[in-house]
Amino acid sequence: MFNDTIEGMTTPLPIRLIHVVSVAPLTPRLVRVTFGGDDLAGFALAGPDQQVKVLFPRAGQGAPVLPAPAGDVGRWYASYLDIPAEARPWMRSFTLRGHDPARNTVDIDFVLHGPNGPAARWALGAAPGQVLGMFGPSADFARPVPLLDSVAAADWFLMAGDETALPAIGTLLDWLPAGTPALAFVAAEEIPLPTAADAVVRFVADGPDGLVAAVRAAALPTDRAFAWLAGEASAVRALRRHLVEGRGFDKRSIDFAGYWRRRLSQDDAPTTDDLADAREMLALAGGA
Repeated sequence: MFNDTIEGMTTPLPIRLIHVVSVAPLTPRLVRVTFGGDDLAGFALAGPDQQVKVLFPRAGQGAPVLPAPAGDVGRWYASYLDIPAEARPWMRSFTLRGHDPARNTVDIDFVLHGPNGPAARWALGAAPGQVLGMFGPSADFARPVPLLDSVAAADWFLMAGDETALPAIGTLLDWLPAGTPALAFVAAEEIPLPTAADAVVRFVADGPDGLVAAVRAAALPTDRAFAWLAGEASAVRALRRHLVEGRGFDKRSIDFAGYWRRRLSQDDAPTTDDLADAREMLALAGGA
């Protein structure tokens, strides 16, 4: 692991090389890859919905070229952009699905959208021994809403997401205290999602559009709720609008993230709606 000195203190920069230990298909469109490596020594998973940036090597590279060490995310990202384009690794965001400290491994679930994107293309041929890079988890891009306090203050917990949000929803269900009333809508192929919470999980068809339709049609409790929404960006916006305008949710009681965009990749520039979402998330995180 790289290190850097900030104001006289040595702070570990959370960037690691990880290698594939095993690959396990969960559904025809979802595969779980378990990673290990010496750089995971001392790793700790602080809670649910822990996000990381995964770096994929370019064609012909045995391992991704990692950015030079830096003391914060801004300088780290500048170092990433300094890598020549032909050698710069592809970078995509993922949620860590699990961590086994005894085996020194982490699990990441990949949705197999097809061979066009770098992450899905890699996952289609994933095999033990292959090497990737991983940046995070880091407080610098952690979720801004303190979930524990927010859920504790609510009467029940609502989750809604498509197949890209399934790993995060799984970690949230793992983490919810026993007996917590919860309702989850998941637009994905059905898989087991064990939980100690008093949770109902509804798998729905037809992707992001089906997800929005299912939540709109659902009879939801009228008690005060905290909502967690993630997946395709326009569907997340539609769900937020419905909960606030149609169900009376306070905007501050909704945590949201657009994981992907129709017809656009993470390499494409943010849209006007993307920037508006980012400004609103910052405002809510600051208590505005």
